Amino acid sequence: MGIPTEPIGSIPRPPALLAALTDHAAGRISDAELAARQAEAVADTITRLERLGCPVLVDGEQSKPSFVTYPISGLDGLSPDGAVIPFADGHTRQLPHLTSGPFRYRVHAAEYLKEARRHTRLPVKQAVIAPSALSLLYPAAGIADYPRKVFLDDLIAEAEADIRGCLDAGAHAVQLDFTEGRLSLKLDPSGGLLEDFIALNNQVLERFSTAERARIGVHTCPGGDQDSTHSADVDYGGLLPRLLRLQAGNFYIQLAGEPDPARVLDVIGAHLRPGTRVFIGVTDPIDPEVETPEQVRDRVLQAARHIPVEQLGTCDDCGFSPFADDTSTSREVAFAKIAARIRGTALATEALGV
Repeated sequence: MGIPTEPIGSIPRPPALLAALTDHAAGRISDAELAARQAEAVADTITRLERLGCPVLVDGEQSKPSFVTYPISGLDGLSPDGAVIPFADGHTRQLPHLTSGPFRYRVHAAEYLKEARRHTRLPVKQAVIAPSALSLLYPAAGIADYPRKVFLDDLIAEAEADIRGCLDAGAHAVQLDFTEGRLSLKLDPSGGLLEDFIALNNQVLERFSTAERARIGVHTCPGGDQDSTHSADVDYGGLLPRLLRLQAGNFYIQLAGEPDPARVLDVIGAHLRPGTRVFIGVTDPIDPEVETPEQVRDRVLQAARHIPVEQLGTCDDCGFSPFADDTSTSREVAFAKIAARIRGTALATEALGV
């Protein structure tokens, strides 16, 4: 079967969609017109990935407002002044906070998956937000008549439904985006917050069978927005041993942008459980330089010295445009990096004889 390779998720939106998003926000076009531009972008993304020879496709998150907020887009009972996420270059992203319950997803990711699958017969992967990220919506002061415990029960049920809906709709794989994992160690160096996140995510994952978990993965990275990160300065050594305790079948781990990948691979190799697979990042969306297939090949060969090849896969470090307004990487550069990942993984497969 060779070494599998998969995208992470988001791809920069085409100019026509970016213009439509601006016009929609200003009230110049309707919901229907925006949806039409989003559908065109999804179809174009799928077609271009197929032409590159991508064995597993994604819709590029062309219709998501962001990788984290899609379930709550348009939801009542939110206030905009929630948790603030600072990035190394000085810009921030701010989550809303919940003002009332019960908590329910307004949008489920299966809706995106079904639209993507209309355009291809190839396998399609679907990214979903990890419940740990959405747990940050609950305010520290609490909500009258809606205790945190009840909120978490509702969140777990909604997260399970989000994942199960994608599996039932024919997703090749479902990927939980867990970028807040590394960030949690910056917010709480003791690791207590990370342990809470791991426990919450496992409460969801444990609701699935072994066969279902083989199709579920977890993605970690230090954030990647406007060519900046929120937690690249946090040592992976504090995260990965705990991350690999998650009851998932696959792990997608940012690596190409790490200053000492061999050290990270040592940690992964020491804590990797049998029966799981690690997809290592071999292209860096933050770096404007497009990797060569040979660079990708060499990164895979290095990883194969630490990870059994039958448990190894490749991916991009992160999504290329996790927020719809992130234009720091061009659409053309993103596809060029994906092409290098595909070709470089094939070269490594040949070199390893698998």
